[in-house]
Amino acid sequence: QVQLVESGGGLVQAGGSLRLSCVASTRIFRLYDMGWYRQAPGKQRELVASITTGSTNYADSVKGRFTISRDNAKNTVYLQMNSLKPEDTAVYYCNMNRRWLANDDDYWGQGTQVTVSS
Repeated sequence: QVQLVESGGGLVQAGGSLRLSCVASTRIFRLYDMGWYRQAPGKQRELVASITTGSTNYADSVKGRFTISRDNAKNTVYLQMNSLKPEDTAVYYCNMNRRWLANDDDYWGQGTQVTVSS
């Protein structure tokens, strides 16, 4: 059973930084696309950033402030969040998938709360 374990969330003032980490329990981590999503109260879950073997993608709202990266040797994906804003407050979820291979090859972490105070 694949598990994703997130860490690094917390409370930070506007303008501050946080780094989220997500460790995956799989031997083929390097073959998966990884992503970070977030869900704020009363809103739908949205993609924040994703990373494949060779490219990254960001939501317009976080471009230039957030950076996604991965360390395949450590089975870990990171989300460095700088210049945080109150509207970044949400539960952040790690995702690992090979949807291009199979619809059910798709895994989620339990989520980590990020709260940005003004």
